[in-house]
Amino acid sequence: MSGHSKWSTIKRKKGANDAKRSKIFSKIIKDITIAVKDGGADPEGNPRLRLVIANAKGASMPKDNIQRAINKGKDKDASNFLEYTFEGYLPHGIAAYVECTSDNQQRTVSNVRSIFNKFSGNLGTHGSLSFMFDRKGVFMIPLGDLDQDEFELEMIDAGAEDIVVEDNFITVTTVMEDFGSLMKKLEELGVEPENAELQRISKESINLSVEDAKKIMKIVEAFEDDDDVQNVFHNMDITDELIEAM
Repeated sequence: MSGHSKWSTIKRKKGANDAKRSKIFSKIIKDITIAVKDGGADPEGNPRLRLVIANAKGASMPKDNIQRAINKGKDKDASNFLEYTFEGYLPHGIAAYVECTSDNQQRTVSNVRSIFNKFSGNLGTHGSLSFMFDRKGVFMIPLGDLDQDEFELEMIDAGAEDIVVEDNFITVTTVMEDFGSLMKKLEELGVEPENAELQRISKESINLSVEDAKKIMKIVEAFEDDDDVQNVFHNMDITDELIEAM
């Protein structure tokens, strides 16, 4: 899981610049809109909305923006966002899983297919790569003043599968079935994660040379730059050498 933890750290650092932050806010607004449409505008009775709001706060999203997104979700005439997933192979046998949220399926399919084709990848059929990834809950928590040893014990009791500490952040991973119980434990402890979400973690990673890996990262960024793309998961190993090169 160390490679996954490094990737989470990279994404957090990338989100620090204004352009990436704007993209992150756009994604969160879509998540809030869907959460409200699915479960209502009251966070207390809507666990998904409560989680997205926590992520919005973790990304330093202004309260006014959060409230506007909630109001947008309540508007019956607002865009009807739906979630789509795409699976395929990138060069060097790297598997990619792309999650999208869109109000225009035709546009999204066209854009995702175009990126696969542009970079010599192959878009597969739905479910063709699911066996290569596990869905897990991933929490990124600022270490702050937490008693690390005591906190880790609390997380293990709540179902944590893996705990990694890097750059003053604790990354806690759990099986999907324990995501809710671990989120509840954090609420009981009064600990707000910077980010908490279900991710697709590859069962086995492929190691590439730094130059080849940088080319794969360029493709990943091309997907992430598309407005309809929410997340991109892959099975390439994120090495220390790659991090230094980036």
